[in-house]
Amino acid sequence: MKQANICPRFEKAISLLSQRWTALIINQMLSGPHRFCALQSSIGISGKVLSERLKDLEQKEIIKRKVIPETPVIIEYSLTEKGYSLEPVLKEIENWSQAWLDIERAENIK
Repeated sequence: MKQANICPRFEKAISLLSQRWTALIINQMLSGPHRFCALQSSIGISGKVLSERLKDLEQKEIIKRKVIPETPVIIEYSLTEKGYSLEPVLKEIENWSQAWLDIERAENIK
C-alpha cells in the first residue's frame, strides 16, 4: 500500500500551532491588541516563555510589536493580517472542542 506524503507546508503549520502556548496566544489576541502583562495573566504563562513565543511569532510575521513612547514605555502586541487569517482555523478547533470534549468528565479522571 502506497503511503501518502505529508505536505511540507501543512507539516510546518501544524508544527507552529502545536508549540506549547502558541495557539492560545494567537487566540487571545484575536480580540485586539494586548500588553505583555495582560497576555501573561489571561493565559497563565510564565514571562520567559511568553517572551520567547512572542519573539518567535513576531519573527514569523504573525504578530507585530508596537512601542508607544510614553513614560513608562508601553508595548502592545497585535496580530498581523497573517495572524488574523488563523481565526477560522482556531474557531473550528473551538467548535470541535465544544462538540467532542467533555471538561467535567476529563477533570474527574485525574
